[in-house]
Amino acid sequence: MQAVRPERVLVLGIGNVLWADEGFGVRCVETMAQTHALPEGVKLLDGGTQGLYLLPFLEEADALIVFDAIDFGLEPGTLVTMRDSDVPAFMGAKKMSLHQTGFQDVLATAQLIGNCPARMTLIGCQPVELEDYGGSLRPAVADQIPRALEEAVRELASWGIQVAPGVTLCDDLVDPSLARDAYEHGRPSEEEACRSGDHRFFPSAAKVRA
Repeated sequence: MQAVRPERVLVLGIGNVLWADEGFGVRCVETMAQTHALPEGVKLLDGGTQGLYLLPFLEEADALIVFDAIDFGLEPGTLVTMRDSDVPAFMGAKKMSLHQTGFQDVLATAQLIGNCPARMTLIGCQPVELEDYGGSLRPAVADQIPRALEEAVRELASWGIQVAPGVTLCDDLVDPSLARDAYEHGRPSEEEACRSGDHRFFPSAAKVRA
């Protein structure tokens, strides 16, 4: 029997664009808006690191696609797709950041109250670098964005939803000042701006003050 086409689909990117490859999921939904015309009933959302604030969006969705940087323990840049019960189970297995803890809580809460999407797909990429504050996506991860979008389009097609090339206008994406082109071409160099924290509080600074 053919599966019923979900009426409401949420395509969600989570992560933090300020920490190098942590921004993979957010950059995926940003690029999808720029390159694909999504039909009515499919919502794009930059979930950032909002945690439980995302719960209302999940409650409204019949199906969910999540883009994220995930530590699968594989070669950096490897793309992996997981589905349904594997999604919450794996996201709680090995955490890289607070946003994964938060999103696992979102899934668990949605399941507890009986409003979790019936279908869930995680499209994750093994990061190269996370400890580079203000850094951009590493090439091996950035190169996987087109493949991740192709995988999402295939998944939507398997649900009976066809996606065409084009543009999707959306108010729920990253602020224009943090859009990938503006962010990566407008930020200062690593030599000009500290990428690992506030240099005033480094041990070397304490020695100078002493």
